[in-house]
Amino acid sequence: MEYRDALDFLDGYVNLEATAGRIHGLSLEAIRGLVGSMGDPQADLAAIHVTGTNGKGSVAAMTSALLAAAGLRVGSYTSPHVDTIRERLKISGELISEEDFADLAADLARYAATLDKRPSYFELLTAAAFLWFSNEAVDAAVVEVGLLGRFDATNVVESAVSVITNIGFDHTDGVGDWRRAIAGEKAGIIERGRPLVLGDTSVDLLDIFVAEGPDPLFVRGADFGVSSSRPAVGGQVVDLFGPFGRHDEVYMSLHGTHQADNAAVAVTAAEAMLGAPLGDDVVSEAFASLSFPGRLEVVSNRPLLVLDAAHNPEAARSLVETVSDVFPGARRILVLGMLGPRKPGLVVAELARLVPDLVIAFTAPSPRAIPAEELELACRQWGLDVEAAPDVTEAVRRATALANEDDLVIVTGSFYVLSGARSAVEGLIGSDGGEFEG
Repeated sequence: MEYRDALDFLDGYVNLEATAGRIHGLSLEAIRGLVGSMGDPQADLAAIHVTGTNGKGSVAAMTSALLAAAGLRVGSYTSPHVDTIRERLKISGELISEEDFADLAADLARYAATLDKRPSYFELLTAAAFLWFSNEAVDAAVVEVGLLGRFDATNVVESAVSVITNIGFDHTDGVGDWRRAIAGEKAGIIERGRPLVLGDTSVDLLDIFVAEGPDPLFVRGADFGVSSSRPAVGGQVVDLFGPFGRHDEVYMSLHGTHQADNAAVAVTAAEAMLGAPLGDDVVSEAFASLSFPGRLEVVSNRPLLVLDAAHNPEAARSLVETVSDVFPGARRILVLGMLGPRKPGLVVAELARLVPDLVIAFTAPSPRAIPAEELELACRQWGLDVEAAPDVTEAVRRATALANEDDLVIVTGSFYVLSGARSAVEGLIGSDGGEFEG
C-alpha cells in the first residue's frame, strides 16, 4: 500500500470528528475489538493520557518534549492535524514517515477486515498509533484524548499518569449542570491508584475527580503551578513549582499565561511519570524551542500574520489576553472561520475585546462549517465592522491587501482553517515578488 492508498483507505471509514459534540450512544466496543485483534499493543505502553477542554495539545507536546530531553524515546499521539495527518503520530518529535504510515494502514486493513463491528476513522488512527509505538518499543507514550474521555477511543490504554487540563464550554449543549457533566466524562480516563495531574482549580468539581480514586492527586495552585511569569523576547520566563521541586528562570518560546499554566501541568506530569524531578537543564532544553502549529503561530511579518486555532470561548479569551500583551499597539484585522455545533456568538463576544478594525468572515472547508453569513451576523450583533469572503484563501488575500506593514492579521476559529490560511500566505509570498514578507 502506498501513502495515497493509505489516506484513501482511512477516508472510507466514518469520521466521527465530523460530528464532534455528539457523545450519546458511544462505546469502546469497536476499538477494543480492533486492538484486541492486534494483540492489544496499548498494553505495552507506559502512557501519559491527556484530556481537557483547552490546552491538552500543548500539554501533550510539552510533556513529550520534556521526556525526550530527559533521554527517553517518546511516542506522541495528538489530534487534530493542521497540514498532514502524519502530525498526529510522532516519535521523539519526528513525524511518522509516509512509508511507515502506509505500512500501518496496510496492517489496519487486514485487522479491520476480520471484525464484526466496523471501526471509525479515529479508532483506526488510534489503533495505528498504539501498534506503531509498540513495534518501535518507545519508552513512553503521550496520548491526547480526541473527545471528552470516558468513551474516547484512546481510553483503552491504561495510563501510568492521567492529566486533565481544565473544564470549559465546548462539545456541550449548555443544558443543566454541563460543567459537572463534562467533568464526569473527562474523569473517565483516570486510573484508580495512579497519579492524576489536575489543571482545573474549580473546587465544586474536585469531588468528581477524587471519586475515581487517583493516587496521588496533584492539583494546580495547591501542589504545582506558576510562581511568576515575565515577558521576554520571543516568549516568556517562568518560575514553576511542583511536588518534585522548583524550576526557576525557565525561558519558554511561547507567549501567554495559559501556556505558562500548561508548562506547569506538563512538568508535573513528566515528573510523576519518572517519579523523580527533572533537571533544570532538561526543562530549559525542552521549553527553549517549543513551536506549536496553530497556537499563536507567526507565518509572516509584514504585515504580521498570526494563526491561532481558538475555537471556543475559553480559547478565544486566552488569544485576546495574549495578543493584548504581546501586540498591544497594532491595528487588527480578524479572519474568522468556525465549525458547528458551536455557537459563534460566544466566541465572537470574546474576540470583540480585541476591537478589530475589520472582521473578514468565511465558510470553513468542512461539512460542519458555520456559514459566513451566520458569522457575519454574529459579528454585527457585537458592533463589529465585518464583511464576508467565500473561502479562507480569499479572506486572507483580502485581509493582507487591506493591512499596512505594521498591522496585525489574525486567522482564527478552528484548526480546520489553518492549513488553507498557510497555503494562502505561501501563495502571496510567491506571487508578490518578495513584497509580502514571510
